[in-house]
Amino acid sequence: MKVAFASTDKIHVNEHFGRAEEFYIWDIGPENAEFNGIVQVKNEGDDEADRIEARCSGLSECAVVYVAEIGGPAAARLVAKKIHPIKSKDQAPITDTVGKLQEVLRNSPPPWLQKALLKN
Repeated sequence: MKVAFASTDKIHVNEHFGRAEEFYIWDIGPENAEFNGIVQVKNEGDDEADRIEARCSGLSECAVVYVAEIGGPAAARLVAKKIHPIKSKDQAPITDTVGKLQEVLRNSPPPWLQKALLKN
């Protein structure tokens, strides 16, 4: 599945969803994970809803997005598009987060994550 990470330094999950100018995309499965590329988003639009929509559209192929923070309207919009936002409370390194996600996938992923696996 494709997973996006909001980061300012390409190493840690440390960016707010609404301020992110780029997301780092990884293909992650139970046994394999690899960096897939960068999705750049523009901070254009007349209002917040337009900016949220631009980010959501750029992440349409992703099943999960890790962020440092996210507002309620943005989280709701992502969920409506079957993209699950997850807050990283401790600004964890992306590679550590990938490893933890793989561990969950290998053992007993929760139902929402099983559905996310089927997205792609």
